[in-house]
Amino acid sequence: MSSDLRITWALARHGWADCTVETSTAKAELTASYISSAPEDLLIAVARLLAGESETRAQFEAEPTAFRWIFYRQGDTVWLRLLELRHSGDHDSAGAELWSGALSLDTLARAVIRCFDEAATAYGESSYRSKWGEHFPRDELEALRRTWRGHRPDGRP
Repeated sequence: MSSDLRITWALARHGWADCTVETSTAKAELTASYISSAPEDLLIAVARLLAGESETRAQFEAEPTAFRWIFYRQGDTVWLRLLELRHSGDHDSAGAELWSGALSLDTLARAVIRCFDEAATAYGESSYRSKWGEHFPRDELEALRRTWRGHRPDGRP
């Protein structure tokens, strides 16, 4: 199980973001367009896992390509599969697997929170909006942070 997950969210040009998911042994690069609520969907999916859901998904649209995040939770372990699909409506079986691995729920939540904290610091919320085309997902990030703190036995951030 990996404990060194790092996720980055970089605004490439207006309405487009590059997302990198990596560990010491593997790396996947995804693209997202602002035509969907990609950052919000990812933050909400991880919050759902923390709240007890055993399976959830998020999807980044890249017109016409899509990148699908599939999460399965068992206890405090999450199995994550990242797929690239030629078209957003394609079935999972039509996708090419870019990355998969088992993570602790805490490792995943930390990586996603850190990712968007770093994006907020790097761009500032008003610059983020002008580059991405939509507001920074502050509400979803703070909801995830609260859910994560409530999930942690020690309540630490």
